[in-house]
Amino acid sequence: MAMNDDQDFRYIGKSVRRLEDTRLLTGRGAYIGDVTMPDMAAMAILRSPHAHAKITAIDLTAARAMEGVIDVFAAAEIGPDMPLIPLRLAPFAGFERMLQAPIAAGKVRYVGEPVAVVVAENRYLAEDALEEIIVEYDPLPAVTSIDQAAKGEVLLFEEAGENMGTRYTVGRGDIEAAFADAPYTRRERFVSNRHAACPMETRGLIAEYDAATPRLRLTGAAKVTYYNRRHLAVAFGLEEEQIELIEQDVGGGFGARGELYPEDYLVPIASRRAKRPVKWIEDRRENLMACNHSRDVVCDLEIAATRDGKILGMRATVQGDMGAYIRTNGGVVPAKTVQFLPGPYRVPAFAAEMQALVTNKTPIGTYRGPGRVEANFCRERMIDMMAGDLGLDPVEVRLANLMTPKELPFRMGELVPNDPNATLDDGDYPDALRKLLAEIDYPALKARQGMTENGKIFGVGFACFVESAAAGPPETARISMTGDGQVEIRIGASSVGQGVETGMAQICAENLGITLEGITVHHGSTTLLDSGGGTFNSRNTVMAGNAVRLAAEALREKCLEQGALRWNVGPGSLAYRNGGVHHGDDFLSLAEVATFAGSLSADATYANEGRVSYSYGAHAALVNVDLATGGVAIERYVLTEEIGRALNPAMVEGQAVGGVVQGIGGALLEHMMYDDDGQLLAGSFADYLLPTVAETPAITAITLENSPSKMNPMGFKGAGEGGIVAVAAAIANAVAQATGVTITELPISPNRLRTQIRDL
Repeated sequence: MAMNDDQDFRYIGKSVRRLEDTRLLTGRGAYIGDVTMPDMAAMAILRSPHAHAKITAIDLTAARAMEGVIDVFAAAEIGPDMPLIPLRLAPFAGFERMLQAPIAAGKVRYVGEPVAVVVAENRYLAEDALEEIIVEYDPLPAVTSIDQAAKGEVLLFEEAGENMGTRYTVGRGDIEAAFADAPYTRRERFVSNRHAACPMETRGLIAEYDAATPRLRLTGAAKVTYYNRRHLAVAFGLEEEQIELIEQDVGGGFGARGELYPEDYLVPIASRRAKRPVKWIEDRRENLMACNHSRDVVCDLEIAATRDGKILGMRATVQGDMGAYIRTNGGVVPAKTVQFLPGPYRVPAFAAEMQALVTNKTPIGTYRGPGRVEANFCRERMIDMMAGDLGLDPVEVRLANLMTPKELPFRMGELVPNDPNATLDDGDYPDALRKLLAEIDYPALKARQGMTENGKIFGVGFACFVESAAAGPPETARISMTGDGQVEIRIGASSVGQGVETGMAQICAENLGITLEGITVHHGSTTLLDSGGGTFNSRNTVMAGNAVRLAAEALREKCLEQGALRWNVGPGSLAYRNGGVHHGDDFLSLAEVATFAGSLSADATYANEGRVSYSYGAHAALVNVDLATGGVAIERYVLTEEIGRALNPAMVEGQAVGGVVQGIGGALLEHMMYDDDGQLLAGSFADYLLPTVAETPAITAITLENSPSKMNPMGFKGAGEGGIVAVAAAIANAVAQATGVTITELPISPNRLRTQIRDL
């Protein structure tokens, strides 16, 4: 068989259309809401109406007596040996005292905590039965702020004796000397608002518990399925092989979907008790009150500098409001806030204390750019304030302090306990800012700074960032070839809508010298491979991509071995290119090799061995502020992002633009507000505001590929979070430059801004 050697099989770096979109856009996607099973029951959860209260009695009798109700249970029916939800990331000492059980026993600690469960023939009956459950509460005072938590007058966990989950100090350089001799210092207290991921599709699960086998299948899993399987096996006394976590299409994740929640235990418990499949899907109110919140950091930050704006040192106290329990990965938020406070700048001396405290609010988890959004807001606002105090151009201050290529790689120091080798890799930070300045024509915009027209005042603000990617455990891949020419890729990583199927197919096609047609990518489900790392920290392209590359290379070697057997020659006389094995003028395609071999597949695992890559860049926000109302309108938004190498430029741009829109929401609109009793005041989209197309400006995302990562063979850096991490900082700086107000708190609401403008 002949092969056209002139055909171009280069796919990496091309904006090919997403393979999954045809399925999704034509209604053939399969989300958890689309899945039905024979004899499937529905589950509903009675959630606490109190932020802090003792449970003195629960009466399930009336609910159990209702027609169509299959089962009703609370903590007493589960028994005393309930598991605790484990910590996946940032398991700092002290957190183990404040973990959450799947259902409240004796005490509730936030509005929305599960108290009882109903299983019925359908969801309507289940929700009706919730009204018949009688729970007697003895309300307790609620802890609703960091300051209250620190005082410890009311304790969430009496046995702990404090509300401080953990605290530690980190640093580098001589911080005391830096501040003692500094010609300039300033100190500010910054507050990052509590908000949430709010994916379009809410969480949902179907559990099938077969006690006879025994086997547990949990459909609707996402993000870190293999990790969750391991811990669910312990919780239910099963072997890992007896548990299957099945991933469906996912309508958005952003860090919140896929972590272990109380429902990941309650749905299987309900199925085990009912002896039939049980389905649960949260409504939007449940999603807002029970799915992980994020951000909610208070940072007391101080900077020391010379009179010409050279940074000498920074020190901070970072307090994270963790909500009522330390759950899964919540500790990442304040920990990464501390680690990323120095950012891409030359900061010779740095010191910080991290405090993680519990309050009577929904627990905290990660949300796109955890800790980075908060750190960038605090640091970039402080740099603008410093520049204003010293009479300097904030852009020139940044250019003077950004680390240069000669200073990279740079070892940050142990700014997170037990992470001593965190190292910023190669790059040119000033270049990313200069390209941004050229794109927006900074001299022209600078002339408009503070100009008023029709009651609106113009401002432009900047922020620079550095962002880590591809941390965590190894990732796995398998490529299989069939005689009919179909290629199947299996990866341990999950997809939450970011185009994983397309990206992995591009890497496979280029490395095997084949077209994209006929490639199918399966991901996430624990039935596919023995192990997998999962999806977080912008790791898929680096980790799963390199695993697919290794599997493709192994498959090529197997093809050469089979070709040698076919022609009875040594493998050294053969060559693999353009989708098959060449021996002189003879050619065996992949499909023909697979037919000859009977089957053809290769497995691979890629481990980064701690070599984390770092993307970086700069953001610019052009805004106008209505002086009468305090309303902020963004005229234009521009960002540069150095990602080393773009796998699919169109998808990279989509990630960046989507991140900016989410960042606008966090900067201007979104706020999970609580009253003094711990009641959530944002229980619907009428109260919790999200950005719409009306608030979305023209966004220019410039992808840079000048500094391929040396931390992985393909040169990729993460591209999933650079679009969001500096948005709040850039917008806040633009508003401050326009109005002259001091912005230290998010969101920048019209009421707060209008008051500040009037007080000038």
